[in-house]
Amino acid sequence: MQTNLFQSAIAPGRKPIQTRPNLVRQCLRLRISASWVLLLLLMPPAVAQAQFTFTTNNATITITKYTGPGGAVIIPSMTNGYPVTTIGSNAFYTCISLTNVAIPDSVTNIESSAFSSCPNLNYITIHYGLINIGDFAFYECTSLTNVTIPNSVTGIGGAVFEGCARLTNVKIGTNVTSIGGGAFDHCVSLTSVTIPNGITRILDDTFGNCSSLTNITIPNGVISIGDDAFSFCTSLAGLTIPTNVTRIGTDLFYGCYSLINITIPDSVTNIADFPFAGCTSLIKITIPNAVTFIGFEAFYDCTNLTAVTIGNAAAYIRDYAFSDCNNLRAVYFAGDAPTAFATLFSGDNDATVYYLPGTTGWTNPWQDRPTALWKPQVQTVDGTFGVRTNQFGFNIAWASGMVVAVEASTNLASPIWSPLQTNTLTSDTFYFSDPTWTNYPARFYRIRSP
Repeated sequence: MQTNLFQSAIAPGRKPIQTRPNLVRQCLRLRISASWVLLLLLMPPAVAQAQFTFTTNNATITITKYTGPGGAVIIPSMTNGYPVTTIGSNAFYTCISLTNVAIPDSVTNIESSAFSSCPNLNYITIHYGLINIGDFAFYECTSLTNVTIPNSVTGIGGAVFEGCARLTNVKIGTNVTSIGGGAFDHCVSLTSVTIPNGITRILDDTFGNCSSLTNITIPNGVISIGDDAFSFCTSLAGLTIPTNVTRIGTDLFYGCYSLINITIPDSVTNIADFPFAGCTSLIKITIPNAVTFIGFEAFYDCTNLTAVTIGNAAAYIRDYAFSDCNNLRAVYFAGDAPTAFATLFSGDNDATVYYLPGTTGWTNPWQDRPTALWKPQVQTVDGTFGVRTNQFGFNIAWASGMVVAVEASTNLASPIWSPLQTNTLTSDTFYFSDPTWTNYPARFYRIRSP
């Protein structure tokens, strides 16, 4: 019998030893157990797959829904033999237990709202290979603190990080060419941003309400900045607007009460409504010659604004443009009187309107403010007045394009004024110096319009 082949002799007085069929059965059990161990070792991809629902299209995988328990999640690069290339819309929407996500380099697209409203997501790893991040992709991920966007990314959607209240640091890849409106709106912990050189437009609300933002670099290639782009950036003290921007948008710096220095480039032709309203630290502003329109309440409530210079093309200024500028003392117009309203300077201030010789339309008063002829002025408190490199000199402030003559005399009792220099101002100031001043026991200077 077959069983006898597996039996062995039983010595007298001893228990039968285990038969070989029993040993075979145990070996089979061990083999089966080993197979299960091997199977378990191979299970993580299967487990990972079980946490997602997905679709297949053109031999690529789009993850459409996450069904796992949260915590740290590694998105697989392959499923069912196909690469995972897309994280679909709302795939992780309101996953409140999600804390960490690693996105593989196979993924090229994160669609809209993919990780929206994941309040405990504090860390994401995005590998090189991603190209596009859709609208609202990380909207209100309120625990997210740092994000590095790889150089492979070319597009960042609108409101992509809006409401990420703990986001302090963002590194934007150098190949990004578009950033959607509201991308960083209400990122109240964000302190510094460098915008890549490929960006040409900053859209509406992009950095609105970033109340901790102190430093932002805008590349020279930017040609337009949208409405509210920096409104309520209450820690922003200064900003350089690129020289190709033509419009200062509505509410652009509204409520930026730390803004002290701002230069409006000569390319700007239009200043919209409210762009500097509530900029209470702004002291002086120069509006360049190309600007033809200044909007409603453009500088409303700039309570520390003392002086404004308005270029020669200004044709229309809307009502309340300088209302409640309580410390405004001088408004210098380089051109003819624009169309404006009596409410232009409403509020408690003692502003005088100055106009250049040869311009027209000025009355006294004008829009309820006294007027006076704008004359060239020697600057005595700006650090230029006095001896510098063995020459006596000073700055002369007036309007760009005006011609100013400097004359000297050695005796004020019986003055004979000798011309020293006649210059056309190429900016709002001109530096005059006299290298021969030491040849005279005393010398007096005057400036005039020829």
